[in-house]
Amino acid sequence: MKFGMRTPSFKKSFKARTTGKYKRQLKRSINPYYGKKGMGWLNNPKKAMYNKIYNKTTFSVFNLPKTSRASSKSNSNNAGCLGIFALVICIALVISFWQYILAFAILGIAVYYFIKK
Repeated sequence: MKFGMRTPSFKKSFKARTTGKYKRQLKRSINPYYGKKGMGWLNNPKKAMYNKIYNKTTFSVFNLPKTSRASSKSNSNNAGCLGIFALVICIALVISFWQYILAFAILGIAVYYFIKK
C-alpha cells in the first residue's frame, strides 16, 4: 500500500477527462448500477476497500494548492496523512536503530530495579 504523494500520470488523467458521454450512456444502458455511488462495494468489494484505504492514505500533487483555501475538514485529512508519514518515519528509525533502543531499555529496567531496592 502506498502512503504519501501519488505520482501524477498525465496519460491517465487525459483519458479520464476525454471519456465520452456516449460511452457512459452505453454502459448505463447495459449496467443499471454503473455510475451510482457505492456500487463498487457490491460489484467488487475487495477493490472498493483497497481504493478507500488508498484514497485516505495518499494525496495528489494537484490538490496541494487547494488545501490552504479548503475547509477545516480537508485540512484534518492532510494532518492525518502527515501523521501517518511521521509514524512511518518513526518506525523506520526504530527498525534501523533497534540495537540502541534495546540497550537503553535494558539499562532503564536495570536502573529501575536498583532504585526500587
